[in-house]
Amino acid sequence: MDTNTIVQIIVQVIAGVIGGQAVGVALKQAAMGQLTKILGGAIGGVGGAAILGSLLGGGGVDAAAAAGGIGSAIDLKNILGGAGGGAILTGILGAVMGAMKK
Repeated sequence: MDTNTIVQIIVQVIAGVIGGQAVGVALKQAAMGQLTKILGGAIGGVGGAAILGSLLGGGGVDAAAAAGGIGSAIDLKNILGGAGGGAILTGILGAVMGAMKK
């Protein structure tokens, strides 16, 4: 794996965790711990960036973008896709956990 590919994944994970934490704060009624928000955000971040990247052309992590240097790793597809995917997956987890709590 190339270093730039690893940087892309790290950017997606960090953006996903930030999105997951934001949704976790908004969903106070859901019984979610920090580990759930972090893992949901990280997994959703990588998945969301991959989906957004494939919709806009190229995958979330592709070799052509990785060859472009670290600037290509920190682009809107990785940041917005990561934050959105992390927020969505954490929101789904919160809704499921809230329903199971009742």
